[in-house]
Amino acid sequence: MQIHPGRFTARIEGDFVVFVIGMRINKLWKIHRWSPVAAAMGPMLRELFTHPEKGLLAVQTGWAGRTITLVQHWRSFEQLEAFARDRDDPHLEAWRAFNRAIGTSGDVGVFHETYRVAAGAYEAVYSNMPVQGLAVAGEHLPVAKRGDTARARITADGGS
Repeated sequence: MQIHPGRFTARIEGDFVVFVIGMRINKLWKIHRWSPVAAAMGPMLRELFTHPEKGLLAVQTGWAGRTITLVQHWRSFEQLEAFARDRDDPHLEAWRAFNRAIGTSGDVGVFHETYRVAAGAYEAVYSNMPVQGLAVAGEHLPVAKRGDTARARITADGGS
């Protein structure tokens, strides 16, 4: 990954959605229970990368201890919801399979959080970093283009 020395920020046009989704391996020894849950994300991401019109802008994955987390940026909540509910997309069947196989057993946990972000109601700074986060989903630019402080950046595009 290319490191960009200095201070950079991100800009994205219009409203967008941050969707945080993940799983936690609660019972490490039950690989037969949690490995299918982990494997289910691949087909979903392939579908979304193959069809950018479905609204996924960017995704980054992190692993900490027993928890795998994906931070996704979406163009709209409506597109995220449509993907989650569409019988022709891989999410709905994966969710049903999870409920059938895991249910409330406690072997593996899943979670998600959804944040609707109004145009300009965000700020970001990346110092000596590769392009990541919102800068992958939108535009990566020098801090001077949006403001030197967090307050200046969050109000640069009409945020509060």
